[in-house]
Amino acid sequence: MAVKISRADNHCVEKLAPLFDAYRGFYGQPSNLLESHDFLAQRLSHNESTIFYAHDELGGTLGFVQLYPTFSSVSARRTWLLNDLYATDVARGRGVGTALLDAAREFVISTGAKGILLETGRDNEGAQRLYEAQGYVRDTGYYTYYLDLA
Repeated sequence: MAVKISRADNHCVEKLAPLFDAYRGFYGQPSNLLESHDFLAQRLSHNESTIFYAHDELGGTLGFVQLYPTFSSVSARRTWLLNDLYATDVARGRGVGTALLDAAREFVISTGAKGILLETGRDNEGAQRLYEAQGYVRDTGYYTYYLDLA
């Protein structure tokens, strides 16, 4: 299976929405294809995120990575939050995740940013192995806090 990576634009939302919906389902959210579609469409139309997606030679989508811009006050530089990485069941173990991470890395470098930040579940050992194999280092010096206001 030849894997190609492309940067998403508004014309890609239809084919990405089912993957995004499946990704949300992985994290326990109920399926809602319309919500997934609208969320992606809003992010892309407002230039609030950058998405790369993997596809095969027939155009079938295999996975995606979504990055959000943020900044580091301490270093006074942009950084990127790798918020979402997903590969379909058929694509797992075939280099799709690595290819998407490589595309994200190249993009972040091209923006002159300081680096990439990501979080993953403590029980998501497959993702942890993938990230660490790509050079990501687990942070042991900071705690993450969250204030739920919804």
